[in-house]
Amino acid sequence: MLVSHASRGSDSDGRGRADAAGDGTGIADSDAPADVEFVPLEPGTELEYTLGDRHCAGALTESGHVPCAEPTAPQCPQHRSTWVCAKCTGTCLKDEMDCIEPHVVYLAAFAPDTFKVGVTKEWRLETRLREQGADRGARVTTVPDGRIAREREAELADTVPDRVRVPPKRAGLHRSVDADAWGDLLSSYDVAAADRHTFDYGLDLRDQPVAETIGAGTVRGTKGRLVVLDRAGTTYAVDLRDLVGHEVTRGTTSRDLQASLGAWE
Repeated sequence: MLVSHASRGSDSDGRGRADAAGDGTGIADSDAPADVEFVPLEPGTELEYTLGDRHCAGALTESGHVPCAEPTAPQCPQHRSTWVCAKCTGTCLKDEMDCIEPHVVYLAAFAPDTFKVGVTKEWRLETRLREQGADRGARVTTVPDGRIAREREAELADTVPDRVRVPPKRAGLHRSVDADAWGDLLSSYDVAAADRHTFDYGLDLRDQPVAETIGAGTVRGTKGRLVVLDRAGTTYAVDLRDLVGHEVTRGTTSRDLQASLGAWE
């Protein structure tokens, strides 16, 4: 989903909580009220938005969107928060531990050969892998609670990174996972075949898309927080987080964009 919301025209000083997981996809729509508008990003969807000024995206609360015109993007200090569980390495940072349910320590692969270790609730494993845009994933172990899972993750992070940035994910959008490298990694942790997952996002790319920050084009598909758009003979990969806080107006822009060689064929 691409989430549009208003970001100015209000004197509210509400202190709503910003997206804790850090993967929110809000963009400010100067023509919209404070209500949130959800725009589906299904393949074939036509997006026609021009990006304007960027400032604090405000926050989403139970009562709706809290606008903010502060110039800091994507969130000003008032509307920025960090999910404490993301910092956990086994010592709970909350007043009371509340992650007492089965958690999974997993491995994720991003084409061609970028790997990471992570933690999620057992029932969210496949969802979490898709949220990150993983091409493959594997359950290493299931433990009784989040604290134990974080301890195990910290141990594995000595040899496998626990974070992968967007650029390497974007660079591998048109490639396949190195099966040998992935197999070698899994063999180190004795992962059973039943605990391995493979994902297909249907992007059907021959070449690496051009990195751009735009809100217009035909949706080819999404992979994690990247949306792939076709526009004027070129395929673009847009990091949705880069759209957070932008004012938008309906209609496409005429500004020059970097084009791929395919645009001239």
